[in-house]
Amino acid sequence: MANDQKKMLSRVVVASLVGATIEWYDFFLYGVVAGIVLNKQFFPSSDPTVGTLLAYATFAVGFITRPIGGIIFGHFGDKIGRKSMLIMTLSIMGVSTVLIGAVPTYQQIGIWAPITLLLLRIFQGIGLGGEWGGAVLMTFEFAKPSKRGFYASLPQIGLSLGLCLSAGVVSLLSYTLTDAQFLAWGWRIAFFLSVILLFVGTWIRLHVMETPDFQKAKKSSPAPRIPLVEMWKKHKGNVIAGMGARYIDGVAFNIFGVFSISYLATTLHVNRTESLLGVMLAALVMVATIPFFGHLSDKIGRSKVYIIGSLVTGFAALPSFWMMAHSGGDVTLIWLGLIIPLGILYAAVYGPEAALFAELFDTNVRYTGISFVYQVSGIFASGITPIIATALLKYDPSATLICLYVAFAGVVSAVSAWWIGKYVPQSQGDFLEVTKEELVGEALEAKATN
Repeated sequence: MANDQKKMLSRVVVASLVGATIEWYDFFLYGVVAGIVLNKQFFPSSDPTVGTLLAYATFAVGFITRPIGGIIFGHFGDKIGRKSMLIMTLSIMGVSTVLIGAVPTYQQIGIWAPITLLLLRIFQGIGLGGEWGGAVLMTFEFAKPSKRGFYASLPQIGLSLGLCLSAGVVSLLSYTLTDAQFLAWGWRIAFFLSVILLFVGTWIRLHVMETPDFQKAKKSSPAPRIPLVEMWKKHKGNVIAGMGARYIDGVAFNIFGVFSISYLATTLHVNRTESLLGVMLAALVMVATIPFFGHLSDKIGRSKVYIIGSLVTGFAALPSFWMMAHSGGDVTLIWLGLIIPLGILYAAVYGPEAALFAELFDTNVRYTGISFVYQVSGIFASGITPIIATALLKYDPSATLICLYVAFAGVVSAVSAWWIGKYVPQSQGDFLEVTKEELVGEALEAKATN
């Protein structure tokens, strides 16, 4: 690969990573404060469980609207290009998040408080729905086929960095402010900070090029009139299998990264700051483990890494919750109960996931395809998971049913990944679209090195 191509790839990686970090910071900031602030400020109830369920319901709405964003921006991303869609999604997400920080409470404007929050949450979901697919495709389609697992995993680090930032900011505010100050206005600062990230991310994304794969496809095989219809006609089995594989991703992350904060604070009475720090440490570990497993998928195959990752992540819930429940307040044990399953094991799923899904589709429907798989499955895999977990915990305070739910998701995803490995050759290392130009470029690179 020529030096200018390497420079552009590096720029694309930075643009995708920074943008993804901003998007996930915005989106999961809501999830972090839903069970500790919004349930009290916007959904007052005599029953704390009901208030928490209502707060998580608006959290779920964000996931329900994500498929809308995925379909809209996937459609135009396949027809017009990846780059322009990414700038639009970032703007929608950033503005919605800043405005959430300005919404008056239920005591101030009554029913309009949860309604306004719900509307802004819908826009958040639409923005992120189009963001993820474009961000991973930018790096996937710029990279050489033999390294696509690694490069497609780099924007995935945005999830861990975004979670780390959101948990870290809330933790810092929670530590430096009194409970009354934090609940009254402190939490809003975290949302207002998004405006800085918005300007930085937009500026970076304006300085990248369109992907080579899209440019080639536009000349030789332009996008169909309706990419969604073409995707379903040609790749129906791949879509279903991809959605099944996505199950453990959404369930595990939202159990360990979102629900665990409320569980530790309300059920085990663990200090809120300590809970947030545990999640933040797990997110920091993921910065290293996500690209490791993405690279490993280039070496031994996506499906193999994904099958093992799905099973160990699913069944890790049992020892994880047992460790937290029997910690006796020991912070080290609580943190280990979060870091091992979320920071290490979960990364074996999330690292190779982007490339696994991208390779399910032809270039001219790829943006639509991976967005549909990831976002539609997110409704049941991610959006309703905190609600299910809260309800199961009320029925079974030992959290055993929650652990069995996570294990079930792991089995479903492992079976789906096995199907992909068996019936989609590229997921096992036989990459599609290795063009003549790419082969010549690699040959020139090898010659220059020698």
